Amino acid sequence: MLLGAVVGLAACAPQVSGTGYIPPQAAGPVLPPQPAREKVALLLPLSGANASLGQPLLNAAQLALFEQGGPGFEFLPRDTGGTASGAAAAARSAIGEGARILVGPLTAQETAAVASAARGAGVPVLPFTNDANQAAPEVWPLGLTPEQQVRRVVAAAQGQGVQRFGLAAPDGALGRQMAAALRGAARDLGLPAPVVELYPAAAAPSIVARELAARLAPTPDAAPGSGVEMLLLGENGGRARDFVGGLTGAGAAVPPLRLAGLAVWAYDDGLTQQPALAGAWFPGPDPAAHSQFESRYQAAFGERPARVAGVAYDAAALAARAMREAASGGMPRMPVGEVVLGADGALRLNPGGKVQRALAVYALSPGAPAAPVAPAELPGELGY
Repeated sequence: MLLGAVVGLAACAPQVSGTGYIPPQAAGPVLPPQPAREKVALLLPLSGANASLGQPLLNAAQLALFEQGGPGFEFLPRDTGGTASGAAAAARSAIGEGARILVGPLTAQETAAVASAARGAGVPVLPFTNDANQAAPEVWPLGLTPEQQVRRVVAAAQGQGVQRFGLAAPDGALGRQMAAALRGAARDLGLPAPVVELYPAAAAPSIVARELAARLAPTPDAAPGSGVEMLLLGENGGRARDFVGGLTGAGAAVPPLRLAGLAVWAYDDGLTQQPALAGAWFPGPDPAAHSQFESRYQAAFGERPARVAGVAYDAAALAARAMREAASGGMPRMPVGEVVLGADGALRLNPGGKVQRALAVYALSPGAPAAPVAPAELPGELGY
């Protein structure tokens, strides 16, 4: 990390003694004053319920500063305590100290509180949350959103001829965002309206699946193309396995019905215990970029990065670029519309707080790492 130095110079005043005048000592060369460095705040959960993530997030931001920063700015780490009130107080404190960009905070609740404080000061915010509802002018949520994931899977499947999609998910914030994304993707690609089933979060997945099997999955004797060809699941872990078990137990043919899920499936080795999930798709980061980031982080800090560390790296790298390209004393120039290489591959900030990421698509494989079935591609203007 680049460190600045402040050099102080002292001049000796002329002195008079009883024996006569002594001329002043020769002064050394006068150095120009160091320019004031611009400040970027890091709003991190260094205490509280998410304190275990604070240091990995700080590490990732420091790595981004080392790799992509310059001598003209510095980070101001501030503890949010993992609460909305703590995040708002940290944001106000940092802005009062001259922070030009806010990197973080972690959660959607913290982001909402910080955005209010930042808006009045005209300070951009790069939070780590994946809640797309927090997107707003000058607020870019950098977590992997449900919309990004759903659109990538739909685009890859449509490229292989899939036309009819369905979604089964608990009725909550995640399920509703997935449903909106799937409907939007189908509309933009000219596909039939998807079948969407949102069910109570407390419902047993296997029971829900049995009740929905007739609608969502074609049976072996169904006419080709008459039913849902790919079903996206808003479940993970044991609930995903139970849901698929309910589908097959009710007679749904898997395949030909294809299954897909979210990026968190990459971290659940138990999913392949359900045979019908073999070959199921899920989106994820560019494998080459992610592997390189993990290697650099481990070399610098002696441990593997936390899952969310890559998002902190991206936010810090974007802030570094904005400050590097800003005119002296002017507003930070956020790279809106430009392609930026982050920890997990290419990404783009768009107006209004929307973020696009280059995502690959993977298939679950029993007894082996998930295999890429579609390369990482950065979406175009419509999300494809």
